[in-house]
Amino acid sequence: MAPMGIRLSPLGMAVFCLLGLGVLYHLYSGFLAGRFAFFMLSEPAAGGPETPRGSAPAGAVDLRELLAVSVLAAVRGGEEVKRVREGNVLNAKAKGKTREGAEEQLTSGDLLSNRRMFYLLKGAFPAVQINSEERVDTADQETVSWDHSIPEDIKQKIQPKEVPAESVTVWIDPLDATQEYTEDLRQYVTTMVCVAVNGKPVIGVIHKPFSAYTAWAMVDGGSNIRARSSYNEKTPRIIVSRSHAGKVEQVARQTFGNKTVIIPAGGAGYKVLALLDVAEKNQEQADVYIHVTYIKKWDICAGNAVLRALGGHMTTLTGEEISYTGSDGNEGGLIASINMNHKALIEKLPDLEKTSHK
Repeated sequence: MAPMGIRLSPLGMAVFCLLGLGVLYHLYSGFLAGRFAFFMLSEPAAGGPETPRGSAPAGAVDLRELLAVSVLAAVRGGEEVKRVREGNVLNAKAKGKTREGAEEQLTSGDLLSNRRMFYLLKGAFPAVQINSEERVDTADQETVSWDHSIPEDIKQKIQPKEVPAESVTVWIDPLDATQEYTEDLRQYVTTMVCVAVNGKPVIGVIHKPFSAYTAWAMVDGGSNIRARSSYNEKTPRIIVSRSHAGKVEQVARQTFGNKTVIIPAGGAGYKVLALLDVAEKNQEQADVYIHVTYIKKWDICAGNAVLRALGGHMTTLTGEEISYTGSDGNEGGLIASINMNHKALIEKLPDLEKTSHK
């Protein structure tokens, strides 16, 4: 008799194979899904934005990069200012009057410098608020690119520091001392950029186009400029605007004596540099800077930031800090000093605050 065997039908074999495949599927499906999710999270979405190496993420601004662009913008604007003046093609015209009734001038140098500075900064930092002395005409829009290079002196002295873009306001003065510019008093002319974070000035750049001198400073960072070794508090040299030197002179001499020296000068940027150690033959030196009338914030923000970074002060005549948000003007006059008792200066000059409202 033949031995009895087990006969497997084709249908049974098929069912057995399907059950085996089902077990393998359940074993590996979880593993494969996990690997796929990891891959998708590790790679940027196709066509989606990537954060460039060395740049702040979206919604943030690196203040070191913003300082580098601000220096470049001030220099580029200064090139336009110098070119127009040396070509004697100012095309000067009146753009209005100050509160004191003085006529304000507008030149091609103002407009061309403004265009170059504004679009360089806006192209590099499109999410940042930029306030400028001159109106930006969209018909004159130009592409001014930044190659993301940072000067070596800034790299060495400043560490990267990110802040939210919405906290930043940039103030541009494309040509400070326009009146003196039209009179060819070149030593007073500057281009300036200031960066304020939550209303406080933290980066200041002051550039002198006709001597190619640039001062920059960042609060809690570093600078390429310093205070002088000494200042005269007893009989200070006081630098003031050319247009109202007489108002300050009378009060200052009543306070400090007849030996007090009053230095009339143009440009807020020039006046701040007068308080610092600037090795230029055309740069006068002073101990205190006083302004007794209304002044625009783009005129003073850069100087305020530089002084703050070096341990100095710029306040209203009553000692209040100046906020660089909101309106573009400062109503309370100003007094600036460094390495001096700033509070004592304010207390010695109480009549100046009254003068600022006349």
